[in-house]
Amino acid sequence: QVQLVESGGGLVQDGDSLRLSCAASGRTFSGYNMGWFRQAPGKEREFVATIKMSSGSTYYADSVKGRFTISRDSAKNTVYLQMNSLKPEDTAVYYCAAQTRVTRPTLIREENVYDYWGQGTQVTVSS
Repeated sequence: QVQLVESGGGLVQDGDSLRLSCAASGRTFSGYNMGWFRQAPGKEREFVATIKMSSGSTYYADSVKGRFTISRDSAKNTVYLQMNSLKPEDTAVYYCAAQTRVTRPTLIREENVYDYWGQGTQVTVSS
């Protein structure tokens, strides 16, 4: 049984940092992308960042570029999201996601190319 388990969310203040973790079990995702999405109250889920587990290549949403860093520990089958300079508009439930098939690079920000999802972890940034 494949599971993605997120951790590290919490309540922080404007300008603070948090690091989210996503531990995968049941299979490895080498050669594919693992990523982070988020959903704010009343909004659709949106892409945040993704990383190719084999090469470490990364891609970010414009809204987090320069503030967030995605990384991976392939030996631990774990992906991280370091979030710095957090803003109230970063408040959301953050979801980890993983692919099991190769897709065009132009599609890696699309939800439907990710096959497994975690349960989400809440990040709240107060002003």
